Amino acid sequence: MKVSDYIVEYLIAKGVKHVFGYPGGMVTHLMDSFSKYENKIAAHVTYHEQGAAFAACGYAQESGNIGVAYATSGPGATNLITGICDAYFDSIPTLFITGQVNANELKGNYGVRQRGFQETDIISIVKSVTKYAAQIDDANKIKYYLDYAVSEAISGRRGPVLLDIPMNIFRADIDVNELEGYENSSQNNEPIDVSGIIKELDNACSPVLIIGNGVKTANATKEMKELVDSLGIPAVTSMIAVDAISDSKYNYGFIGAYGDRTANFIVAKSDLVISIGSRLDIRQVGVKRENFAPNAKIIRVDIDEGELEYKVHENEVQIRGDLRFAIKKLLGEAAKKNYKLNYSKWVGVCNVIKKKLTGIDCKLPNEMVGAISYFIPDDSVITTDVGQNQVWVAQSFKLKNNQRMFFSGGHGAMGYSLPAAVGACLASRKKAYCFTGDGGLQMNIQELMTVAREKLPVKIIVFNNNALGMIRHFQEMYFNNNFYQTVPEGGFSSPDFRLIANAYGIAYAAATSVDDICKLPIELLTDDNPAFIEIILNENTYIFPKLEFGKPNQDQEPLLDRRLYMELMNLNEYNVDSNIEDN
Repeated sequence: MKVSDYIVEYLIAKGVKHVFGYPGGMVTHLMDSFSKYENKIAAHVTYHEQGAAFAACGYAQESGNIGVAYATSGPGATNLITGICDAYFDSIPTLFITGQVNANELKGNYGVRQRGFQETDIISIVKSVTKYAAQIDDANKIKYYLDYAVSEAISGRRGPVLLDIPMNIFRADIDVNELEGYENSSQNNEPIDVSGIIKELDNACSPVLIIGNGVKTANATKEMKELVDSLGIPAVTSMIAVDAISDSKYNYGFIGAYGDRTANFIVAKSDLVISIGSRLDIRQVGVKRENFAPNAKIIRVDIDEGELEYKVHENEVQIRGDLRFAIKKLLGEAAKKNYKLNYSKWVGVCNVIKKKLTGIDCKLPNEMVGAISYFIPDDSVITTDVGQNQVWVAQSFKLKNNQRMFFSGGHGAMGYSLPAAVGACLASRKKAYCFTGDGGLQMNIQELMTVAREKLPVKIIVFNNNALGMIRHFQEMYFNNNFYQTVPEGGFSSPDFRLIANAYGIAYAAATSVDDICKLPIELLTDDNPAFIEIILNENTYIFPKLEFGKPNQDQEPLLDRRLYMELMNLNEYNVDSNIEDN
């Protein structure tokens, strides 16, 4: 069998049904092999390798299986890097396959910059943002390399791997019966002790759970919801985990610089913080880490030892292990106790905080997100880009049954949303709703052709404020309104999106108000065809609340009235109505 045929059969055996890539000379054998197996696996042409990489991320995030993207050598390989970084920082299991020049054309130990046309040492470039990267030098080792790479991608803290394959290896013949593979003997189900968490819960008065993206990447959201409801204690999330427990009455929103005031106040008032699968980075806890939950004992559960090295409190308790096992053990312990009764008064305090703060930061874009979310059906996928649109969606989208939401979290890559929606849509054939901005869309606008060509039920919802809104806000705050390169007068502009949608043959509609959104043809948002909806914002836009550098999380801009701030900080079970209604 030819090596390229073997690779395709290997992916099929792993349950991969869709892969993404862009044609190039060094991957022609792989492309030809995909064509032989069209009834079992579909290779989708994107219009930029970055689009292929993000589509592979979206496919992996929605399917839970490994995502695959391929590209030729040189510029094809380097164009994958942004998507590789996204997969690395957000723990997305992905396999990237790059073609390479024939082995006899590689520069080897020569001092030249390159020998072969489009030769680039992609392995050295991506080493720091992959779990494993290797160039294959022996066709008979193809099974070993594939086994090892896939094992690395899906084990422990998940992430991207890359195999660089010279063209002569792709076309080489192998005897599949003689191939040796790799078997991962280590197991993720190492013993994990949660007795310390139970002990602290027994002694705490105002505990809170922080749920991070690790719960999603571990495919443990179902168990996490059960645990939250079983414990009956307040739970908050990171921004990119907002959908992890969205339907729980104990969910109080997401924490951090742009997070919900309610969530930040609850954490600030807690005496025990149990973080499960969250990195607790600067965006989540603030620059002065000691100001985060200053009176709380912090317990962190994470699979990545490296993340635990970056402490929040010096005396925090750290538990390293697989989150699924930790959550299951906690569920077993929680079933033996009646925590809901123990913490009912503390939950009442949290409900008062939420009631007093609900709607306090709601602006027109938030209202429009809330309105459009009402029409988006159950069991659909939502992707967001980076910028103001991302925060508005995280803050105000009303998640419903089985809806999932994906972000470019750690890497924060503009241009993620559209190709990620393509990958997620193909993973499950669910409708995908791509929220983006006029800036982010133009990063990978070419993927509108992918949507149109394959007639995918991807709905593109563009917030057009004719600006790079988040940076424009920074310039207003710190650069005396010098809006250089962020607004039309400063050098940034957008096309007529109606004409763009028409050029791709995608149905278009526009809205400038909540009323306009409510009058949109319902089939535009719910049918099985592509759609392009432009939300035109004829005003300067902002994200509120927003944390000023160095301040504690709960004291966000615009500042609360100081009397209300102190009232909320001083609320406790003795000065609040114990009969306050549930969330």
